[in-house]
Amino acid sequence: MSSLAARVDAVRRFTRFYTLYAGVLHRRLLNSAFSLTEARVIYELAHHETATAAELAGELNLDSGYLSRILKGFEKQGLIARRPSENDGRASLLSLTEAGEAAFAELNARSRAETAAKLERLSEAEQGEVVEAMERIQARLNAKTPRKVPYILRPHRPGDMGWIVHRHAVLYSEEWGWDETFEALVARIAADFLDNFDAKGEHCWIAEMEGEVVGSTFVVRQSDKVAKLRLVYVEPKARGLGIGARMVDEAIRFARRRGYRTLTLWTNDVLVAARRIYEAAGFKLVKEEKHHSFGQDLVGQYWELDLR
Repeated sequence: MSSLAARVDAVRRFTRFYTLYAGVLHRRLLNSAFSLTEARVIYELAHHETATAAELAGELNLDSGYLSRILKGFEKQGLIARRPSENDGRASLLSLTEAGEAAFAELNARSRAETAAKLERLSEAEQGEVVEAMERIQARLNAKTPRKVPYILRPHRPGDMGWIVHRHAVLYSEEWGWDETFEALVARIAADFLDNFDAKGEHCWIAEMEGEVVGSTFVVRQSDKVAKLRLVYVEPKARGLGIGARMVDEAIRFARRRGYRTLTLWTNDVLVAARRIYEAAGFKLVKEEKHHSFGQDLVGQYWELDLR
């Protein structure tokens, strides 16, 4: 076995190689307007519902003064918002604005594309070897506790709608026995969203965990004053992380920013977990009706949230 000095040299060689390979020595990351550190701060904020500056500094091991300058710059650019912490009057809770989310989505897309291009130079077997080696290195060197909320929310991109239709059909069939007419309904909703998409008044949130889609939520326009919440779902393995509640909260914030007065939704009484999220968010049940749909006898429910 080599000496410790030799192993130190080997690690340093690898570090020098990888910093060049990943392009982290460039002044701006991925040909963006952000440095590596700035991009990482945006990444962390995208992975937190809210965070304080002290929490970010601790997680990233950054000097608080340096981080403060980055955050002030983000604030001037309209990328982050602050609100007072209910638990600590001296601290502010930080979150990405809509512009910040768009900046993260662009960085994330560029990073994925660049990484895919590099991996595609290798065979599938070689790709597997590289990933396995990286995971082994991370497992040996990283003693940190896994994230409490290991997911991000991003806008939709090509391929998402087909996946959403597929997963709705599979999950509602397995969990509630709903038939293919529900799949047809979801497909129509998704197609209408893409055909008539208006970014000024409509939005789709995709919950992603370790590169895999684990949930969705839509806000669609019904009129100038009324918007509708649609296709809220969370994969079984991602439940319990607060993803559904956060997506609904983001939808409410979006609807308010767009000037809607009312946010409505239609659901069925058997979907108890979803109803609890709507109730906690302030929605009020305004109407119920029995119906036979998707091969089942159901009780449909209409809920509304006053946004004024």
